Amino acid sequence: MNPKDTLRPEVLAFSPYTPGLSIDEIKARYGLQSVIKLASNENPLGASPLVTRVLTRRADSVFRYPQSGNPRLVEAIARVHGLDPAQVAPGNGSDEIIDLLLRVKARPGVDNVVAFDPCFSIYKLQARLCGVEMRQVKLGPDFSFPFEKLLTLCDDHTALVFVTNPDNPSGNAVKAAELAFLAKALPKRAMLVVDEAYVDFSDDEQEYSIMSRLDSLDNVVVLRTFSKLYGLAGLRLGFGAMPAWLADLVMRVRLPFSVNLLAEAAGLAALEDLHFLQATRETVRQGRAWLTERLTQLGCTVAPSQANFLLFTPPAKAKDVFERLLERGIIIRPLASYGLPDSLRVSMGSQPENEAFIAALTEILAVARETVHG
Repeated sequence: MNPKDTLRPEVLAFSPYTPGLSIDEIKARYGLQSVIKLASNENPLGASPLVTRVLTRRADSVFRYPQSGNPRLVEAIARVHGLDPAQVAPGNGSDEIIDLLLRVKARPGVDNVVAFDPCFSIYKLQARLCGVEMRQVKLGPDFSFPFEKLLTLCDDHTALVFVTNPDNPSGNAVKAAELAFLAKALPKRAMLVVDEAYVDFSDDEQEYSIMSRLDSLDNVVVLRTFSKLYGLAGLRLGFGAMPAWLADLVMRVRLPFSVNLLAEAAGLAALEDLHFLQATRETVRQGRAWLTERLTQLGCTVAPSQANFLLFTPPAKAKDVFERLLERGIIIRPLASYGLPDSLRVSMGSQPENEAFIAALTEILAVARETVHG
């Protein structure tokens, strides 16, 4: 017998998550000394100085286990977002909360989950691993959310409906009122999971985030991450805000100590550094406006964004533009895996990084035009 025949069929057909290229990979491939990474929507300012000081102080305690359930972190998150601590479930990145929601809520071989296409690939990957049917409807040509079409995919066996707001990779966002309407229109068993990984960068967080409406909506989960605004992508920290009964079940089945001691300490410090958070927001919003203007001037079609990245379609073959940027030590994100082979995504960097990206892109597009015109 082939040993693979003893495995679950979902595992045999599984395709792993494909992350963006790393700085070290590109340095080695092209023999570069320095590389600018604008591919993974990371914080352009790095991590808060307060976080780095706290991590240094806590480094000698890594042989200890964190407190079970991370109650200090839970209370701090609840205080910042106006929640009851019983509504908060912290995780090893918001990815862990996505996985736990699928395991807790969706019955393998019976239930389905619904999302737009394209969407964050972890929704699809974890649904497949859990043996749950994934149903998707295409976003509009302008990346708008066709909620009426989404509702037609839902039925009495729909366990979860995922909506990323602002969306990735487009940056499009809808107002919280529209999401509340969607939640009320879902079948009785369905939970609306709103992934707000990028809502911190929107022009008006209160207008776009559904977090403040949780007490009036008993079928909504909000996902947040510490990877973007808080600059903790390497420590893996996120949380879900949800009805207390669901948070209790999620915490029951969560693996013990999945939020490690240093991640918890960093999260607590990051929540306190309001100056760093404001500086990050300003850097991203200013960079978003500046890059939108410069990309448009270069003949690119730029999608409106409320996130810390821009989706754009260059006036040249996207794959070639991506490769030429890599050769110059600038990493952005190709979108063929999202079904958008003609488009690219660039994260907001520091202003010097943004300027270096535009300078390189200007040269690449000039060469492409000369080639076309002979």
